[in-house]
Amino acid sequence: MNRAAIFEFFRRLAEANPSPETELEYGNVYQLLVAVTLSAQSTDVGVNKATRLLFAQVKHPQDMLDLGEDGLKAHIKTIGLFNSKAKNVMAMARILVDRHGGEVPADRDLLTELPGVGRKTANVVMNCAFGAETFAVDTHIFRVGNRTGLAKGKTPLAVEKGLEKKVPQPFRVGAHHWLILHGRYVCKARTPECWHCGVVDLCEYKPKVLDKGAKPAAAIKKAAARSKESMT
Repeated sequence: MNRAAIFEFFRRLAEANPSPETELEYGNVYQLLVAVTLSAQSTDVGVNKATRLLFAQVKHPQDMLDLGEDGLKAHIKTIGLFNSKAKNVMAMARILVDRHGGEVPADRDLLTELPGVGRKTANVVMNCAFGAETFAVDTHIFRVGNRTGLAKGKTPLAVEKGLEKKVPQPFRVGAHHWLILHGRYVCKARTPECWHCGVVDLCEYKPKVLDKGAKPAAAIKKAAARSKESMT
């Protein structure tokens, strides 16, 4: 995808959704950090259900320490890997209180030193809370970047570096939101819904699914191959 196509790609996404935001619910930077940490291998919907009552009680790291690990687990037990996540969130709260005065640092390197916080989580917090031009590559962005030709790479970091290089102003702050939402609701993993995609003509993905209910060409070929094998 060339420079002009990339600009038009984001221009259309921005026109359709001028103020994109994360779908995680939070009231301050600390709650955002906790929510993003809990969202690993979990859906935003599931995290939001678990954190609504939690965040009514916990607004700052010291509140989390006062709640205790068992109390946290009671709130997040519906989330995948909740035991290990609870340990990380509690350890994170302790470090924030002891080393950062209870504040979430506006520094990606410092964020990634916290338990349970990887590069993707740090990028989300830097972008959503501090307006940094970071690109948090999750499964959706990894898929969209490779499928569309926007930023191809074999690893999330490679896709992130591609986006850093290619995404133009004034779209850099909102880019990761637009790409996540596009991957979540349009450019889906199993069957991309190209029939209602606003950037379909810019996308380099060849087996486009232009008719609702149809299957990608690759899936059709695999099904045909399996059918052929079963007859031999």
